[in-house]
Amino acid sequence: MATLNFRIDNMHCGSCVRRVTQTINAQPDTHAEEVRIGSARLTTSAAPEQIQQALTAAGFPAFVETTGA
Repeated sequence: MATLNFRIDNMHCGSCVRRVTQTINAQPDTHAEEVRIGSARLTTSAAPEQIQQALTAAGFPAFVETTGA
């Protein structure tokens, strides 16, 4: 699966990063490879719809920015 980069809204502090990471890692076959607070970005190799739904439900709307190989 391709690496996806997401912009994460409402992620402003270390607690937010922890919640985003826990939310992603709680999804089946998913792992948050990198969560960056400074740029409010997430890098992962998971189904974008799954990530967007899970994070939006947790209060962190996510938007796909780029797709890598």
